[in-house]
Amino acid sequence: MDFTEYQRQTSDTDQFNATQTGDGTGTPKEAEDYDAGLVVHLLGLAGEAGSVASEYKKRLRDGEAHHWWKARMREELGDVLWYVANVASHVGLDLDEVAQANITKTRSRWLTSPTAALDADYPIHERLPRAGVYEFRSGTNADGRESVRIYFEGRQLGDELTDASHNADGYRFHDVFHLAYATLLGWSPVTRSLAGLKRRSVQRTDENEDGGRAIAIEEGVSATVFAYAGQHQMGKTIKRLDQRLLDNIEMLVGPLEVGVRTPAEWEVAILSGLSAFRSLVANDGGYVLFDADLAQFEYSTDGVSTARGVE
Repeated sequence: MDFTEYQRQTSDTDQFNATQTGDGTGTPKEAEDYDAGLVVHLLGLAGEAGSVASEYKKRLRDGEAHHWWKARMREELGDVLWYVANVASHVGLDLDEVAQANITKTRSRWLTSPTAALDADYPIHERLPRAGVYEFRSGTNADGRESVRIYFEGRQLGDELTDASHNADGYRFHDVFHLAYATLLGWSPVTRSLAGLKRRSVQRTDENEDGGRAIAIEEGVSATVFAYAGQHQMGKTIKRLDQRLLDNIEMLVGPLEVGVRTPAEWEVAILSGLSAFRSLVANDGGYVLFDADLAQFEYSTDGVSTARGVE
């Protein structure tokens, strides 16, 4: 049975059907009756969800003595589904569309797939590098503050950075976040600016995707991630990110080309960047080896990957 057919048949047993009276005459119900019916179904849904949990609680309590727990679970889950179908009917939603939208949402949240380059159609000198080694060299600036410089293929990327804070929090290494986005998402207007890879061959792309506004958005994302990580031991104990953080990022980057990347892909990029960041801070510099095609982004103390034998 498909969801649409199930929803149609559940409406036949709905005593608060929005399009007929209890005697099945088809007379439209009054607005207040409709609202009351929706409230009853919402309360029923909450109650039946509790019943599902209660049945499993009995299973944990009684063990094998609770012989009929699967049959009871099937019944209670069926009641939950009945209320879900009728809530959908009351608010004018097709249950099949609800199910499909949920599958799309959950797959994009938890499943990743290879990410094709977003700049594959641009001249090679305007494309983000797909593989290589970034070097983070620590030192002190003219004022004696701890600083870091980033090098790629013997060339310095951007300016020397300090923590730019009264507290020594390692923020001078934060460009590793941008490099993680460049590798694992194929997107980073900040990296393009640092490496001189802006796509000037297409004026609208140069302005809209690689320009100042996009750079500000990416810096905002990185600052948000850094603040979030600061409340979670810099991501040391995090295996999954809060949905709210991912929702905020999606809101910020939605209009940009990186809007095609899923929450699951953002999660991988953020956690990979945080892992490399922690290692850079702990070792006061080092190397980051990356390979976009292999979706790899890892820290190395000597620029050699023991996992892949890449130097």
